[in-house]
Amino acid sequence: MNALDWLIIGGGPHGVHLAARLVGEAGVDVSRIAILDPAPRLLHRWQTFTTATGMSHLRSPAVHHLDLEPSSLRRFAGDRRGRPIELFRGRYDRPSLDLFNRHSAHVIQRFGLAEIHHRGAARSVRSVRGGVRAKTDRGFELTARRLVLAIGAGEQPEWPSWAPRDEPRVEHIFAPHLKRLESTDAAHLVVVGGGISAAQLALRLVEQGRSVDLVTRHPLRVHQFDSDPGWLGPKLMPIFQRERCRDRRRRLIQQARYRGSVPPDTRQALRTAVASGLLEVHQDAVSALGPDPDHLRLELASGKVLEGDRVYLATGFAARRPGGTMIDRLVEDLSLSCATCGYPVIDHALRWHPRIHVTGPLAELELGPVARNIAGARRAGDRLIEALPSLERRRKG
Repeated sequence: MNALDWLIIGGGPHGVHLAARLVGEAGVDVSRIAILDPAPRLLHRWQTFTTATGMSHLRSPAVHHLDLEPSSLRRFAGDRRGRPIELFRGRYDRPSLDLFNRHSAHVIQRFGLAEIHHRGAARSVRSVRGGVRAKTDRGFELTARRLVLAIGAGEQPEWPSWAPRDEPRVEHIFAPHLKRLESTDAAHLVVVGGGISAAQLALRLVEQGRSVDLVTRHPLRVHQFDSDPGWLGPKLMPIFQRERCRDRRRRLIQQARYRGSVPPDTRQALRTAVASGLLEVHQDAVSALGPDPDHLRLELASGKVLEGDRVYLATGFAARRPGGTMIDRLVEDLSLSCATCGYPVIDHALRWHPRIHVTGPLAELELGPVARNIAGARRAGDRLIEALPSLERRRKG
């Protein structure tokens, strides 16, 4: 097989958006690009996770999507007059999940991206003459002049130390094999977590008529977005860009993120659910879990004991660098530069190596607090498209 121009590892929002930018904006022939992802279709993990939580509308505004033009999603939805209000919510026009997914499917079809999806997981990546080569778990290899690592944190859900992994009645909502919530006949459920995913999941279960305990270690933190919108532009990003110390950049990212927060409408929905009597919120921490044949007993730090038929963990993702052993080996084999936190030290063009670019969490020391979001995917696309002329000149020279 001849070398491709681009290989993108990761078929989530970041990988799809960058592929669309390369085809639709940079004019790369779609046949010269491959997207490597183990899922049966592009965006599968995104759709699985968002469905599991019961998300109805995205937290981000309508201009953050996977197409090229910022107004594309609104145009796709059609004329606002006479349009069901459920398509967008609130002053920021947050799109419904269904609308976002249908628009994303339109983007995939428009640019022919489903045809370049190669199903498999990268087991190793090595540098070869004129490019890089990825070996997959399915035995085939892909070679390309340039590689984009569009790897998210989805494969590393955070499991609390008290939560047994071998207890089938305890599940993480971001685990790859989460059972359909509708399939359980459990009447009393416990959700552990303090952010939007935990809140949305608790609300979804209440809508099904279940009795739910929501355990959160802190009071509900209310923020419209998961970081200040100023990090999207010139209000706050210059502070980040002027800071050359990566350790201090990491601290800026940690301080900027509103982790474990919910938007105002979700808080109101939780209050309504509490008033209905089906939801009880406990500001507490789980210290131990004791299973028995009939139910699960959660011992809380306050001394309170909760009993439930099932426990769902909505505790987010581990903070470590994503990519697992494949990235670990790549760092070692190519002597790639990493900050103290383990994340890549990259340049303005998001290059970690002359032929390897990154996006998503791996790019956050360059793109800032929004790197993981859809807004971060769009910013990564801007950087990549901006850098392409010089990259091509360097190749030809």
